[in-house]
Amino acid sequence: MDHTNHVRLTEAELTPDILENATVYGLDDEDIGSVSHVHGAGSTAQVVIDVGGFLGIGAKPVAVPASQLDFMRDEDGEVHAVTSWTKEQLKDMPEHID
Repeated sequence: MDHTNHVRLTEAELTPDILENATVYGLDDEDIGSVSHVHGAGSTAQVVIDVGGFLGIGAKPVAVPASQLDFMRDEDGEVHAVTSWTKEQLKDMPEHID
């Protein structure tokens, strides 16, 4: 997926309503998880990503700062995020417990 033409989200768009369920892509556009939920808003928000599993079963939730993800919309208006983390690096992070 070529992200160069995708529109980056503004600070005001970094809200739970917009970010939840967004797919998170890692290096080489690998699908590494999806946004489960968001605590807060803006670049200081904590984004909880479900990593691994299948259809949400067996996924591990990890929390990362929104500022560490590059959120954008594709040509169809779908929100997604890009990160330099790998699926393995995210799986090694502490599990997020609400």
